[in-house]
Amino acid sequence: MRTFLQLLGAVIAMALSHTPAAQTYPSQPIRMIAPFPPGGSVDIGARLIAEPLASELGVRVLIDNRSGASGNIGMEAAARAAPDGYTIVLNTIPLAANQSLFDKLSWDPIRDFVAIGMVATSPHVLVVAPKLPVSNLADLVRLARANPGKLSYASAGVGSTFHFCGEMFKDATGTFILHVPYRGGGPALLDTLAGQVDMSFPALAAAIPHVKAGTLRALGVTGTTRSVQLPDVPSLAEAGVKDFQFTQWLALLAPVGTPPAVVARLNVALKAALNSKDVKDKFQAQAFESFITTPEEAGRFVAGETQRLAKLIKAKGITAN
Repeated sequence: MRTFLQLLGAVIAMALSHTPAAQTYPSQPIRMIAPFPPGGSVDIGARLIAEPLASELGVRVLIDNRSGASGNIGMEAAARAAPDGYTIVLNTIPLAANQSLFDKLSWDPIRDFVAIGMVATSPHVLVVAPKLPVSNLADLVRLARANPGKLSYASAGVGSTFHFCGEMFKDATGTFILHVPYRGGGPALLDTLAGQVDMSFPALAAAIPHVKAGTLRALGVTGTTRSVQLPDVPSLAEAGVKDFQFTQWLALLAPVGTPPAVVARLNVALKAALNSKDVKDKFQAQAFESFITTPEEAGRFVAGETQRLAKLIKAKGITAN
């Protein structure tokens, strides 16, 4: 019996010494997959947190841009990675939307991943072309209701955040505004500036220079409160679109099966990074705000967004196929 207990103890000790949940984690560089090209919001967010995360964890955090197929290539790579804490992934709205946008997807946001924590959030902003004879949201809604189908809004493409904002706005205001999809946010914003379309819902950071220069008129931000970058612009809810809320967000995840102790260690490091003044200031410069949560809170948030967008996508018949 004594020999058996000694043997059992040795086996348990050996198992613990070989699990990444042990105190030795992390002992090698961590790969952070950004499933979009350099220069976008996900890539920027990854680069802003990689260095402070590395400092907190004591190992390098290497960014791996695996772009393509609306983020699906990078997410598939992350889903198939070993659940050992050495591969993590940062994503935004496509994490919650792609399951409903694509008929066949090789990964699932809930089944294949565990949340480490939320990272940051930023609203979009409703802007109109200078030629449009409106000075506030009420004017725009009246004009749209009086001219169904004659006003247009530009999006960054079918299934983009611009598109979701536009369709939610139409539902909330009882208006019919023509959707004009572009291949990216840049072209959509340029044609709004030129007056080729009447309005758009760009990311806040992209719109701020034009709003401040007076070349676009901002009527409302899509978050629940005003933005510190545009304090004179009301939220859409404040301006009269009841309960309207849509923000871009960044979430950090790991493959499902990653040990809870590793997830907890990563969350502690992430919170420390996001609480630093340097990271907060850098996020604010990109019109983002730190969004600090537990893994459980982040998981619930992503699940809620997945359900909310699934309802919108189904109701509108939106598809990326």
